[in-house]
Amino acid sequence: MSEIPRASQLRVIGCHGCGLVCEDTLDRTGHAACPRCGSALHRRRPDSIGRAWALLVAALVFYIPANVLPVMYTNMFGHGIDSTIMSGVIQFWREGSYEIALIIFIASIAVPCTKFLVLGLLLTSSRRQSRRAMRERAKLYRLIELVGYWSMLDVLVVAIVSALVKFQALSDIEPRIGILFFGLVVILTMLSAMSFDPRLIWDCDRE
Repeated sequence: MSEIPRASQLRVIGCHGCGLVCEDTLDRTGHAACPRCGSALHRRRPDSIGRAWALLVAALVFYIPANVLPVMYTNMFGHGIDSTIMSGVIQFWREGSYEIALIIFIASIAVPCTKFLVLGLLLTSSRRQSRRAMRERAKLYRLIELVGYWSMLDVLVVAIVSALVKFQALSDIEPRIGILFFGLVVILTMLSAMSFDPRLIWDCDRE
């Protein structure tokens, strides 16, 4: 079975903006632009690992106040209480709202922690140019990209619950500062995944 040719062998390059496959003229001109969207063309995203690490560390820093500070305030029959992410999960579970509790736990605890671990693994292994499990690491990156689209579920749940409770005359619910930090965590992890160039996974396998 013949080996699949690489982009460098075919003298082509992919645009980071729109994905168009273009002729690689970087060696002759030093710079090139995508004919479709006008973005600058690079064989690899400039300083990909450094940018991704910076955004990931920032997300980790913001994840601490996102869990420590209250994300919502609930007032039921004159009794008000601030709830963090975990206490909100416990409260919804005790009240029988198992679906909401499960969604918040997955979106706010399980998914962010998984993204931190996977992105850290991808960045570390790519920096070391590891040859181990390259295909599996590429699949992990695609999974992180897919999960990123659903990372705002927790913020959405708080907004929906707030709207529903507003209809009750003797109860009230409001978002708190913690939800802002969680939103920043989601945005930063998505930017970190976007900054990482998955082609770096395969660079150590080039001839």
